[in-house]
Amino acid sequence: MITSDREQREERSSSRQTPAQPRVSAAEAMRFAIDQLSELLGRAPESVSSLKPTDQGWKADVEVVELERIPETASVMASYHVVLDPEGKLLAYERGRRYPRAQVDRRDGR
Repeated sequence: MITSDREQREERSSSRQTPAQPRVSAAEAMRFAIDQLSELLGRAPESVSSLKPTDQGWKADVEVVELERIPETASVMASYHVVLDPEGKLLAYERGRRYPRAQVDRRDGR
């Protein structure tokens, strides 16, 4: 079969493109965020309070007990911002706010 120069260039160009990375499901992203952050911090996270898909993968907020106290309501919690790639690999994390476990978020700022 005879192909034109243009067809040959297009074929070479398309073969060099990297295939799109498959995106894990939201449930898998939550599990990956918990497992990988737990491994890094040496503490088991309590929950994932937010999870959002992004063009680069996933962003999650993960709640972790930073300091255990008695009673449990006096324990200090921390919210970690986690960035995952589309396959669920942890790219970055950062501790956000720290707060007492018993603290209730209020919309009026008090």
